[in-house]
Amino acid sequence: MAAYVQDAIMLFGDSITQGSWEPGKDGFGARLSHVYARKLDVINRGYSGYNTDWAIPIFEKSFATRDQQKYAPKVRLLVIWFGANDACIKPSPQHVPLPKFISNLKHIVNLVQSPKSEYYSPDTRIILVTPPPINTIQRKEDLESRTPPLALDRVFETTQLYAEAVKDVGREEQVPVTDIWTKMWDAAGKAEANLSQYMYDGLHLNKAGYELMYDALMETIREHCGELDPDKVAYVFPTWQNVAGLPEV
Repeated sequence: MAAYVQDAIMLFGDSITQGSWEPGKDGFGARLSHVYARKLDVINRGYSGYNTDWAIPIFEKSFATRDQQKYAPKVRLLVIWFGANDACIKPSPQHVPLPKFISNLKHIVNLVQSPKSEYYSPDTRIILVTPPPINTIQRKEDLESRTPPLALDRVFETTQLYAEAVKDVGREEQVPVTDIWTKMWDAAGKAEANLSQYMYDGLHLNKAGYELMYDALMETIREHCGELDPDKVAYVFPTWQNVAGLPEV
């Protein structure tokens, strides 16, 4: 008898994804794991500091090929969240030019969606996420406090361009987008200084920021991937009441 393997949600991104299980942050990864408990496993594939150039070979090692998918859990939902590092300004080694960033995002999407791809997975839904806005005030303070001090590596307007590019890719590839850039910017009253309510260093999210992200992602899931609404996904194994022959409550 084969062992049971539970299907999954994969979160693929940079440090903002990697840190979404950090204790005390109520990150969106930890919250997804809670609402999908006994329904879908939530897999953390966040890589601190990575841009899309460096992420593509990692994805090809992390996502099952067609042949491997026969023996691996199905990834029912793939959440792709990059751009915060790609949008670094030169001479940062993390910088990826905007046209290349767009090409890379499309490539990752097509690895999963194209019938010609070795990684084709028609049962996998995809959601793209925009990078959040940068609070250059906080970021500058954080970098200058280090030893040795570092120069500002991100610009507000540049990150906005990368966020818009994610939305463009979503439209072109017919993939839903969670626009956390706009959600956070609006929540901050469109004032850069107020972004500190949602970030602890001008780049990474705090508890309030992750709450915004979780709510925005769940809104996207319910609107565009309704079958994956956690309220509609059944338990894999029956409840204890069912096992005991008792009525469900």
